[in-house]
Amino acid sequence: MPAPADTLLKRLSWDDLDIAALRKLIELARDEDLAGLGLRIKPRITGDRSTASLATAPRQSSADLVAREPLVACGLPLIPLILSAYGGNASVQLRARDGRAVAKGDILATLSGDPRILLSAERVILNFLQRLSGISTQTHTYAVALGEGRTRLLDTRKTTPGYRMLEKYAVACGGGWNHRLGLFDRVMLKDNHLALLGSADDLASAVARAKKAAPDLAVEVEVDDIAQIQPVLAAGADVILLDNFTPARIKKAVTLIAGRAFTEASGGITLKTLPRFADLGLDFISTGALVHQSIWVDIGLDWRP
Repeated sequence: MPAPADTLLKRLSWDDLDIAALRKLIELARDEDLAGLGLRIKPRITGDRSTASLATAPRQSSADLVAREPLVACGLPLIPLILSAYGGNASVQLRARDGRAVAKGDILATLSGDPRILLSAERVILNFLQRLSGISTQTHTYAVALGEGRTRLLDTRKTTPGYRMLEKYAVACGGGWNHRLGLFDRVMLKDNHLALLGSADDLASAVARAKKAAPDLAVEVEVDDIAQIQPVLAAGADVILLDNFTPARIKKAVTLIAGRAFTEASGGITLKTLPRFADLGLDFISTGALVHQSIWVDIGLDWRP
């Protein structure tokens, strides 16, 4: 019998994230805005020219970050890191928590400090929060559609380059599970691996070879035909990915596998069709749509009088 399903999955927490890496992402976002990062010819004068043009003397100000629609919050712990990247002469009081569902009009956080810092950092703060909360909200919608049975909802490696761990963290905040953080933490075998590398192995032989080469990792095999299942089972596959199988074919495959490996379905599964896969006995359903089809949610900044 395979090990418990929890050994193959995790939900990234904020403490799992590398703060130094997050600071680098924030600095990239800041420098795009203030210094034209990414342009071959940099601007002659940099900085927040809009705020610098105002004649008023600096004074302490406060503003609320407000949900303009129902959403699942994500990215709030980034705010103090962002303010620090702009000089740190501002602070934040968080009024919600990542993973919490909030209603339209709820206050997520209150910013206070030098208004020049707050004005310069506003867009970067909102960009991170709207993007990540969009993923969390999308994931929550999919998780509700799947229901609370045995089947776990997984993400994929289809993420924005450089933002993978943040986006997978957002999936976790929305109620999904993280699956294959990268190429380093699981062996995933497809027919294309053998075809492109010119291997003399068939898929089952490749499984056996991988079990010896990487005994510390789970070996997952993608199949697109039921006839491929028995040979890879015999070779010791830990997870069998049923690629673009219809619900009827999945039911047959799950019966054939009979708990000797974990089962995962992927490919062509949409929010509308997801409930059809909920009661087929699958261990996992994975979809890149949690990230790549998510929509930014609407969060605004309202200045306090």
